[in-house]
Amino acid sequence: MLKHLLNLKDLPVNEILKILDRAKEFINGEKVNYDNKIIANLFFEPSTRTQNSFEAAEHRLGCKVITFNKSESSIQKGESLYDTVITFTQYVDAVVIRHNQNKYYEELINHTNIPIINAGDGSGNHPTQSLLDLLTIQQEFKHFEGLKIAIVGDIVHSRVASTNIEIMERLGMEVYLCAPPELQNQDKRFCELDDVISEVDIVMLLRVQHERHKKEISLTKEMYHQLYGLTIERYQRLKETAIIMHPAPVNRGVEIADCLVECDKSRIFKQMKNGLYIRKAVIERSLKEGV
Repeated sequence: MLKHLLNLKDLPVNEILKILDRAKEFINGEKVNYDNKIIANLFFEPSTRTQNSFEAAEHRLGCKVITFNKSESSIQKGESLYDTVITFTQYVDAVVIRHNQNKYYEELINHTNIPIINAGDGSGNHPTQSLLDLLTIQQEFKHFEGLKIAIVGDIVHSRVASTNIEIMERLGMEVYLCAPPELQNQDKRFCELDDVISEVDIVMLLRVQHERHKKEISLTKEMYHQLYGLTIERYQRLKETAIIMHPAPVNRGVEIADCLVECDKSRIFKQMKNGLYIRKAVIERSLKEGV
């Protein structure tokens, strides 16, 4: 059975915890070698952290890596996503895909003979981001049950929020959502950030995803920061043990004050580092048990 990683809803909690444990073994120096494996990274959307950490993870596992360049591919000649992916499955042992179409993988999974690792689909899922977020939280608090998190920002367009809400609640965390009205969905968990800022254990900030908007929101960057951003004043109200997270890229001075990005409570760059180890773990999972 192929070991795809498409969304976390497909995985039981014990398998998610197993991935976190394997990532921690890599942090502690565990080494493996897959120098006989080839992986293709197919990124149809721009990416810095996800794409490059996947590539770094693949190299550290000893894999050969093919990096797909959309602008120089047959996509420019009208080739479909399906045909592009199926072409790569003839050459490699696994594919890592990011695409702006929600659930792009549904048209692929019954036609591939290699694992697909989802690096983000539209506003739907971002499983490896959620896994690295969970690893960062676990390192900090040693548990999930009973922790309170405020996820703040462009909830309606965020695949990070979508994936995190589901798995964090399954793990026993209490999730609060904060966003301007035009960036909310029908979820009943929305509240005012100022009402929960002093109660939560984690503040997770999300950027406003202007590229997914049909029209611009009414707030200026300055207004957004004052109403929904982590200002210095809000930072001072956080619990002593609270931490700050952000999937990045960070818009300094918008969702978070510039001086707070690397403050004592910030785990933003630790999340990025953890991304390497989580992606090593999920790649190994697909390669080791993929066939």
